Amino acid sequence: MKLRIKGNSLRLRVTPSDVEQLLRDGAVREHVQFTANPNDRLTYEVIRSSSGPTATVAYCLGNITVNVPEVQLKEWAGSNDVGIYTDVAVGDDQVLSVAIEKDFACLDLSDAENEDTFPNPNLAATC
Repeated sequence: MKLRIKGNSLRLRVTPSDVEQLLRDGAVREHVQFTANPNDRLTYEVIRSSSGPTATVAYCLGNITVNVPEVQLKEWAGSNDVGIYTDVAVGDDQVLSVAIEKDFACLDLSDAENEDTFPNPNLAATC
C-alpha cells in the first residue's frame, strides 16, 4: 500500500494482495520509521468497517486509520471502479479528501517493477 499526502488530501493506493488481505482479514497497514526510536513512526491503515454509509478517517498519535464500510469495499473490489472517494469534514469549513485507489501497472516499467498491481486499463490504448 502506498500513501500520498498533499495538502488536505490522502491517497492510498492498494495492490491486489492488499485488497485480498483487507477482504480476508479486515485490515491492511504499513509503517514509516523516521528514526531509530521505535516511537518515531507513522502507521497508516485501511480497515473494513461494519457500519456507516461512507469511509471515515481517524488520527491518533501517529496512526492514520481509514475505515471503509464492508458493503462499499466489496462492491469496489469486485468492480472495474478505480477508487473509493470521500470528503471528511474536519472543522472550520475544511475537508480532508480521501481516495483509496487500485494500484495499476505503469505502462513504462518492466514486469518486475509492476508485480502485484492491477492490469492497467490503458494497456491496449493506441496512440
